[in-house]
Amino acid sequence: MEVFGTPLDPISIGIGIGIGVILITLLSPKTASSSGQIINPSIQKNEPKVATMCPLQDIEDSISKSDKGVLAYCRCWRSENFPYCDGAHAKHNKETGDNTGPLVIKK
Repeated sequence: MEVFGTPLDPISIGIGIGIGVILITLLSPKTASSSGQIINPSIQKNEPKVATMCPLQDIEDSISKSDKGVLAYCRCWRSENFPYCDGAHAKHNKETGDNTGPLVIKK
């Protein structure tokens, strides 16, 4: 086989592919699902699925009572005040390189 007029042997091709696979494996960002980590470490683990339902009136009331006029819902699953955000994502992001943050609802 020739590439740009230069002959390539099968060993060189194999080495090139091997190096490529190693680089992709080492340089690819790790996600929770690819690393085998559980995303939800502790919230409602006895339930088959966690689905938080908040009536619109409750959301509006919480926003009205808020100092800043916003309501923040946790998306990192680490809040001690789940389903509300307590800022736990900052520590999670620092430890994992993730970039998660809350769902912020503003009036």
